[in-house]
Amino acid sequence: MNIAFNALRSTAYAIVTSPYVFILIIFAISFYRQNKKVVMVQKMIIGERLNSPFELTISEIIFGLIAGLIGSIILGYLGVSFSENTSIELIFILSIFLMLISPRFICFSYSGAILGFISILLEIMKGMYNVEITQLEFLRIDIVALMTLVAVLHFIEGILVILDGSKGSIPVFTKKNNKIIGGFALKRYWAIPVAVALIVNSNFYNIDSVISIVNWNTFLNPTTSYSSIKNAAILLMPFYGVIGYSAVTFTKTKKEKSFSSGAMIIGYSILLFVFARLAVLNIFFKLFVVLFAPLAHEGFLYIQRYMEVNKEPKYVSNEDGIMILEVAPNSPASQMGIKSGDMILEVNHRKIFKEDDILKTIREASNIAWFKIKRAAGNLEEIRYSNKSNSKRLGIVFVPTNVPEDNMVINVDQSKFSDILEKLKNKKD
Repeated sequence: MNIAFNALRSTAYAIVTSPYVFILIIFAISFYRQNKKVVMVQKMIIGERLNSPFELTISEIIFGLIAGLIGSIILGYLGVSFSENTSIELIFILSIFLMLISPRFICFSYSGAILGFISILLEIMKGMYNVEITQLEFLRIDIVALMTLVAVLHFIEGILVILDGSKGSIPVFTKKNNKIIGGFALKRYWAIPVAVALIVNSNFYNIDSVISIVNWNTFLNPTTSYSSIKNAAILLMPFYGVIGYSAVTFTKTKKEKSFSSGAMIIGYSILLFVFARLAVLNIFFKLFVVLFAPLAHEGFLYIQRYMEVNKEPKYVSNEDGIMILEVAPNSPASQMGIKSGDMILEVNHRKIFKEDDILKTIREASNIAWFKIKRAAGNLEEIRYSNKSNSKRLGIVFVPTNVPEDNMVINVDQSKFSDILEKLKNKKD
């Protein structure tokens, strides 16, 4: 309980105390600007936003803070700790720097692998060639503790993706086998305050800020020997990191995609944790886990891409009817109970071959129309549509059977988010 209390106190310290609170505000502003773009694109495609930028941002901040607290408690009970002379904060700084190169490099497996490889190189130079570079001593990091930290960060990332990864989705389209298929682009970021345990031997810290080693009762023993730290204490130092999730799916619902991605990330974190603990044996296991982290991460990404390419697309219109990709909230379609994944087969007992047939039949039918719907589960239903307000919109994003030049359909396989937004603006103009 002592570990959980101190992790909670350190995380709370990172939320309300300067300069940490200003870092959190900067993240919140950055997330809000990103979410504002997401909502703008949603409104262009759907005709209405699914969430407000504020709601999306608050969700990212709140979930990130809770995840940071959980991660800090797990790290504490696992006995993950670093020397006070080690610059472990570089893993968080480096991940943000790598994100500027490519958004997918924000993952801690890449920044952790870079720091770990440098640390192993310094260890080899000192042990085998008796070469010691004192200026780079701060890069000598405990590999077992480092990769365990990376594993725990991925574990909480998987939980975040499952719980919050499907929000802020954008309907997208691409072409496969001469057919237009619909899907969703997902992009989320979370700011996480992580309290990392530092082993301190100096007197620079207030007695209230440190915990005696004898009171640090963890499930696993620290990788640093007790004989060398018997007179030391534990200091929980909070650091801010960013976890990012980005995916495009054409074979699953947005919730199914976030769940499967999150479950895969959790599986990866468990494997990484096992290999990290084996790294205590010798330098070969250390090198193995440092290489495993980025390579296995790339492997999981490849598996997901392979599954997307080879599985049957979920949202495709065909000769039976027109597929519904997304439904605007509070729209006539939403009030009728129409959902994403449903297929409109008939309107007023007239067969539907293209999306324009739906609107044409509704206009001809004055205020009342009957929709024959095939649900995603396969069952058929008839739904009554009443247009007393003479609204010209249903609030439905259809998967088109063809792509007219003036249609706002954009291939986002490799496009950047800013490019997608710009293309949509140009098409709207």
